[in-house]
Amino acid sequence: MKNQSANIQLATDRFDHAFLHARKKPPATYPHTPLVSSTWPKENQEVLGQYQEWLYGGGTGTNMVEQIYVPTAGYTLGLNPKPYTEWDLITEFELTLEYIHARGLSDISTKIRSSALNKFNKFLRQLRGEYEIQYKPINIKRYCEGLPDWLVGQLTTYQLIMQANWRKARIRQQTMRFWYNYTKIWRWLFANHPIKEITDIKRQHIMSYIDHRLRENSSTRTINSDLRCFRASLLFLQDQDYHVSRALLRMPGLKEPDQLPRFLTDEQVCLIRDDLEKRVTDAGTPSILRDARLDRAAFYLLWQGALRLGEVEELRLEDLDLPGGKLTVRRGKGQKDRTVFLTRRAVRSLQDYLDMRGLGPTDHVFLYRNLPVSKDLIGSRIRASGRRTGVKVTPHRLRHTCATQLLNAGCRITSIQKLLGHRCISTTMIYAKVHDQSVSDDYYKAMERIEKFVNIDNETTPK
Repeated sequence: MKNQSANIQLATDRFDHAFLHARKKPPATYPHTPLVSSTWPKENQEVLGQYQEWLYGGGTGTNMVEQIYVPTAGYTLGLNPKPYTEWDLITEFELTLEYIHARGLSDISTKIRSSALNKFNKFLRQLRGEYEIQYKPINIKRYCEGLPDWLVGQLTTYQLIMQANWRKARIRQQTMRFWYNYTKIWRWLFANHPIKEITDIKRQHIMSYIDHRLRENSSTRTINSDLRCFRASLLFLQDQDYHVSRALLRMPGLKEPDQLPRFLTDEQVCLIRDDLEKRVTDAGTPSILRDARLDRAAFYLLWQGALRLGEVEELRLEDLDLPGGKLTVRRGKGQKDRTVFLTRRAVRSLQDYLDMRGLGPTDHVFLYRNLPVSKDLIGSRIRASGRRTGVKVTPHRLRHTCATQLLNAGCRITSIQKLLGHRCISTTMIYAKVHDQSVSDDYYKAMERIEKFVNIDNETTPK
């Protein structure tokens, strides 16, 4: 209670100081003047303290909190003497915006304070349970140019069916990816051949597309991905009673190289780990410390937990069992739930982050600026650590690294399959080809016995 009272006093004092010492104020003829905090209802004083704590918890910098966000919220509270729970969140904020413009600040300063006003509005809506994350509308028109209406309509239906298996946070990204990938060959066909109906498409048209992509130096993997998406759309159209030639459905793909998952060496993992640990130790402000703890916690989940990036982003507080050293991945790839076990270091890093996490509109574990982390934030932070240490790293490469290290440490392949959430054991077996230490050990032991048998000095094992 003492800390809460001190926080409220600190926030109200900041507003009073900013208001009384403001260099620019509205002219004397302006009809509205904010009241100092001592005249506010008690709940309005308390909510300013809560807002300040919310900002710090979200990782907002100290200068922005003290000089912009808290004073701007204070203007709203000072101009509206009613308890904030009785406000109309449109009318009251319009009055504050009018006051900001009346101060005659520069365009940049006015814009910054208008943005701060929107943030306070967001906070109050979150308190009321009214705030929902807004996603920008998706524009797919550019992917539909040149395509007939009947095809666009069928692909729209197909996308909505597939969307049922997508994570909510990734719907926008997956929708754009769907329209980019599933219209690629269709757009090329209608642009380069006189096609009106599906029956006009010939096998040779697809062969021409393959030749075209090869001349552009596209990889065989990319071309095969295009062919798989095209074939999937044909199968869907066939289910919708369109006549599709069997020759098109039997189109073979190109031979791809037998690529293996890329992983980091133990030394490279240590470089990334030490870099992220150092950033926690060297953090000079609470906001920097909070972000550094977020990065470190996400790193341990990607590496030691072998989570996919989307699974880290979608993790909820209710999915954590830190005392039990485990968490639950809900609706992972293939709509499968699974249990992931956590090392003591991973548990500590998560707990350290949660101590500074702050509040947001959802119970997502990872928040940034009081919102669930975007799809790019964690990935960009991991890659930035790689640039600092000279290690080429991505979130998914950390997952590959975990699988490879577990295999080399003697973990059973079936256990690795369950930890990674693979449906088929054959997918997990790929890691056995990458760097199986047991194969290396067996080779050198066997070769040592062979050389002793043929009386050759043992020079097989590398120094």
